[in-house]
Amino acid sequence: MKPTSSELLPQYAAALQEYLAGGGEGVLRRAYELGRQTLADGFGVMEMAVLLHRTLLTAGPRGGTPAERAQRAAATEEFFLECLSPFEMAHRGVREANSALRRLNEMREDVAKRIAHSLHDEAGQLLGSVYVALEELALDLPPARRERLQKIRELLDEISEQLRRLSHELRPTILDDLGLLPAVEFLAEGVSKRTGLSITVEGSMEGRAGTSIETAVYRIVQEALNNVARHARATTVSVRLRYEARQIRCSIRDDGVGFDVPSVLAGQGKQGLGLSEIRERLDALGGILEIASAHGQGTELRLTIPCGDPACLFGSF
Repeated sequence: MKPTSSELLPQYAAALQEYLAGGGEGVLRRAYELGRQTLADGFGVMEMAVLLHRTLLTAGPRGGTPAERAQRAAATEEFFLECLSPFEMAHRGVREANSALRRLNEMREDVAKRIAHSLHDEAGQLLGSVYVALEELALDLPPARRERLQKIRELLDEISEQLRRLSHELRPTILDDLGLLPAVEFLAEGVSKRTGLSITVEGSMEGRAGTSIETAVYRIVQEALNNVARHARATTVSVRLRYEARQIRCSIRDDGVGFDVPSVLAGQGKQGLGLSEIRERLDALGGILEIASAHGQGTELRLTIPCGDPACLFGSF
């Protein structure tokens, strides 16, 4: 159980008093351990700041000459920095992990782009060769038999269309050329045709977000729609995009069966795999994911991604 600030205060105050009395390196090591344990207990930076402020009020330096007060103030600062060192290390670790996640996502996008080009170009060439072979074969067949070839052509048309859509979903050129909203609309159209879901996309856009942000939002919407198709037993989905207070906000809401959020986030159930990927993409950009769901009441994913560029503007709706 997470301790309260009042419960930890006596330990911090006692350690600070000991260090001000000349406790030396041993007390600084204890200050570091106190900070490490407080971090492990789930305290955030703001909570830690309040705790240290209360420690200062309880055990901080008082009285003496100006030189003595300055010396004790410097010692107090050194003590507090040791307490905060685990938080700084954790912050640095998170920053490095997010940087690694961004690089990994960029590598994945490069691989997806190569696969998409292969599907579009190489598979397209092979299909073209099949069409030519069918035309040559049709010349040697009587009219009645040629009608059967027409059915084969129709099947090839369907295959060609599916390959085109798969290619665009792997790496949508429309995202690069026209931006996020048209790409999400194209994605929704493709998922709707494959699954029978009724999907609406709302929002308006002026300007462009950064490539990494647009790609992340597109992939998150893609994963969310795939999750709905696989697990939700929904009939309708709505996707909404907007820009608000230099943040991109996106919501994906369905009318499906819903789920128990805590159990899924704990890894119980297949939905957790898709949510983990969504969280990873958001973490890499400093984004936030909120999930609202209950059995029989559908699900809504709400994501927020900071976007400091004023040119990145989504209209309200």
